[in-house]
Amino acid sequence: MKTKWAFITFILAAFSMLTGCSSLMVLDPKGPQAQTQADVILISIWTMAFVILVVVVIFVYMILKYRASRQEEDYEPPYIEGSTLVELICVGIPVILVICLSVISVKSNYIVEQRPEGYENKEPLVIYASSSNWKWHFSYPEEGIETVNYLYIPTDRPLEFKLYSYGPITSFWIPQLGGQKYAMADMVTTLHLAADVPGEYMGRNANFSGKGFAENIFNVKAMSEDAFDKWVEKVKDTADPLTEEKFEQLLEPGHVGQYTFTGTHLAFRPAPEGEHGGHHHGSGDSGSKQMSEDTHSTH
Repeated sequence: MKTKWAFITFILAAFSMLTGCSSLMVLDPKGPQAQTQADVILISIWTMAFVILVVVVIFVYMILKYRASRQEEDYEPPYIEGSTLVELICVGIPVILVICLSVISVKSNYIVEQRPEGYENKEPLVIYASSSNWKWHFSYPEEGIETVNYLYIPTDRPLEFKLYSYGPITSFWIPQLGGQKYAMADMVTTLHLAADVPGEYMGRNANFSGKGFAENIFNVKAMSEDAFDKWVEKVKDTADPLTEEKFEQLLEPGHVGQYTFTGTHLAFRPAPEGEHGGHHHGSGDSGSKQMSEDTHSTH
């Protein structure tokens, strides 16, 4: 009796806790890329749940039907070589499921690596998103502004993020808009996203990068294009210019609040792409000259 009431109490407590849980952000998409990935996740979950259910049902059926208590005391099981049909079923069905899930996953990967569906004919908003210990810098080169630890974006417009890092490898991730992608020191990676629904979302670094990793987050606000344009104009009228000295201070390890500037650090600290890419980006003519002098001095 005590066991019965303990079990009932456990079930009620579990239901009470689950009803207070908010939905998973990755399963609450607010953009086409996130919707594609959420669909793939749900397909995988339901497929695995179906497999588990079938296996459990067959297992229960087998142990009940063929349990020892149902047989005669002198029963001896027959010698069986094997069953080709059973082996085909046991091997064939998992192979088919793996092939189906692989095709779905590969196809979805190609989709999310391109400009979002439905936005092919729209000009993307290019944002350079760079990380440092432990903060995020967002440069809007076309608008000529830069923010730290917060991101404003327009809805119904493709977003093209150029990701890189001023330190260890990080991972840029806005769960409700799309999957994560690495930001590295010596190259730029591109992430295509879009927001269909206005609102506030959470973004973060999803790759461990030291003691300040847990607070390496940023706020995202999606708004209409008109509201976004008004915000840009307000920043240009009220924000202070970003100087090289101020940017160097921001690169120092630590946590800071939210900042807004006119101008971007790309003017004096370009992203590691094109002629600035690779392990020697930023060396400029002085680096080449020094290398040439060192070469001549060895002869």
